Amino acid sequence: MTFALLPGVSVADTENGTVLLDERNGRYWMLNGTGAVVLRCLLDGESPKEAARTLLRLYPDAPDLATAHVESLLDALRTAKVIVP
Repeated sequence: MTFALLPGVSVADTENGTVLLDERNGRYWMLNGTGAVVLRCLLDGESPKEAARTLLRLYPDAPDLATAHVESLLDALRTAKVIVP
């Protein structure tokens, strides 16, 4: 499954994470460093499971949370209608 930002949604990396702007309605979302990693993984073609494995490599102290974080962010991005599918 390939993920993409909807047209009109732009992304900018910051020193604290990533900011998404939905130019259609002017809404912003700030993703922390973990959220930024997950978003980049998904946009680069990784599956949610692969994104969770990437998180585990970067943050090995929270093995039980990686999958939950990925699914939570994915649900939030879908609810906000900024990512497809």
